[in-house]
Amino acid sequence: MVKIYTKTGDLGETGLMGGKRLSKDSLRIRAYGDIDELNAVLGVCRAQKAAQEIDAMLHELQLELFDLGADLATPLNSKVQVPRVTEKQIIRLEQWIDGIDEKLTPLQNFILPGGCLSAAQLHMARTVCRRAERGITALQKQEDIGGNVVKYVNRLSDLLFMMARLANKLEGVDDEPWKKEK
Repeated sequence: MVKIYTKTGDLGETGLMGGKRLSKDSLRIRAYGDIDELNAVLGVCRAQKAAQEIDAMLHELQLELFDLGADLATPLNSKVQVPRVTEKQIIRLEQWIDGIDEKLTPLQNFILPGGCLSAAQLHMARTVCRRAERGITALQKQEDIGGNVVKYVNRLSDLLFMMARLANKLEGVDDEPWKKEK
């Protein structure tokens, strides 16, 4: 039986894949922590029982986010082998975005995050994803994390935006346009 608590992090450090230890506030730990948070937010989105089309994509994304977390937790020069983000995954996100875009009316202006509950939660996921992207970009400036991680997270936030719009459409809720107050 594996214990949940190990006490190895009691002094504010945690271990990377491969054994190296870092402070829990390091950019690398923050980056994969933000991905973990995003995965949990996607779980909340799925718990809303969104349309099957959306739920199926969210399920695949949750699986990939575990791999992305492992990717971020494993320096490129580590001897430990983990799945790395691929160009193929980025292309698939773009295909999903394009497929959703074909089902929606073109945007004429900015929209307020919200609408039906599923859409509002997908917008929340998008903002968590954008924060993760900022953290991963900061990490990338300090060390090599591969060329696909930032691209993937950037496309993922775009996909979450489109999924929010699709959720509204499927629920019969119009996107609310942003209007500048006079």
